[in-house]
Amino acid sequence: MGKKAVLIGCNYTGTKAELKGCVNDVKRMHRSLIERYGFAEGDIKVLIDADESYTQPTGRNIRQALSDLISSADSGDILFVHYSGHGTRLPAETGEDDDTGYDECIVPCDMNLITDDDFRELVDKVPQGCTITIVSDSCHSGGLIDQAKEQIGESFNDDSENKQDNPDQPGFVGNIIQKTGDALKSAFHRDDDGVDEVEEGTTVENRSLPLETLVDILKQKTGNNDITVGNVRPTLFDMFGEDSSPKVKKFMKVLLDSFNSIVGGGTDSADGGGDGSGGDGGGGGGGGFMGMVNGLAQQFLKQKLESNAEYGKPAMETEVGSKQEAYAGSKQKKLPENGILISGCQTDQTSADATKSAESYGALSHTIQTILEELDGKVISNREIVVKARNMLKSQGFKQRPGLYCEDKHADAPFICSAA
Repeated sequence: MGKKAVLIGCNYTGTKAELKGCVNDVKRMHRSLIERYGFAEGDIKVLIDADESYTQPTGRNIRQALSDLISSADSGDILFVHYSGHGTRLPAETGEDDDTGYDECIVPCDMNLITDDDFRELVDKVPQGCTITIVSDSCHSGGLIDQAKEQIGESFNDDSENKQDNPDQPGFVGNIIQKTGDALKSAFHRDDDGVDEVEEGTTVENRSLPLETLVDILKQKTGNNDITVGNVRPTLFDMFGEDSSPKVKKFMKVLLDSFNSIVGGGTDSADGGGDGSGGDGGGGGGGGFMGMVNGLAQQFLKQKLESNAEYGKPAMETEVGSKQEAYAGSKQKKLPENGILISGCQTDQTSADATKSAESYGALSHTIQTILEELDGKVISNREIVVKARNMLKSQGFKQRPGLYCEDKHADAPFICSAA
């Protein structure tokens, strides 16, 4: 049985997004994996942005590290991922009437976002008989593994067995509208409804990156002052191309297909053949779609394609079964079998980046380490550590509520693995 880990910490030093405790979280978890759980130094990949001697936690490097972790795994292996950094939410951008909700993302140091759908695709590649535990000490992290079953939490609070929306139930449309409104509110503003009431001498920032701050950083990086909330995904594709999020490339493929359909009178490939390669199975000629997309996006694509005919190649080579795959928000999928997510908070909450006595840390990460130290070698389950973390954070005045998302069989399994 192998034990392998990827640890990611982003402090964003010198930017508008600067945090203080994320790299410290990674260093403490690194020691814990070696000393408590018996991980070998060589089986732990560390990505931090506070030391150039380490691999930098860019979007490309994080995705590569996670892909390498999973591709190297065999049945029976224990995989662990810890992320400390900003989280953010991207609202819908296509203009389609049924594109609702938002994508929950982690924020690499270069702003090359990684979405919940990207994480889900990685988790789905984990070999049978192998588990991956993801601890995400970031804001809006409750839905980071798309469609994972909620064992502890309030992010998907409904009465259905798998906690999925049912369009036949009364009030479904109203619920979607409400969720979309909540998403936009939390995406644009920091959470002021639940101010942490921590002890005197502790200062707190939160690990949420509001969209206006993300847009400002993207403007600074690109020198393009025309970036708006409505074209964040095209901007990310423009900046990172092949290295951009798979979800962003799917979005751009749908956008480009529809643009080309208008120009050439063809059929949207993402609406046609199920393999995303074209066909005449059911596409609509694109006028309706592009008619709903703002004029800025159309002009953006027109200028890019005129100056570089190969501009859209990374997107056009991405497989998209239907344009709904590019939409923001959850899709109807089977529950992920091998993934375990412990989130720092619920999807509509923020996670704290705290400093006390000159020591900075993430509230969830610090609490987990405190619990493990108190156990003195005893085994604790995933459910138990989340319940204890919730109680401890509440007693300390933090408003965030950690969550547990996994199949039933993993809820009472040991956190990470049995101690070495």
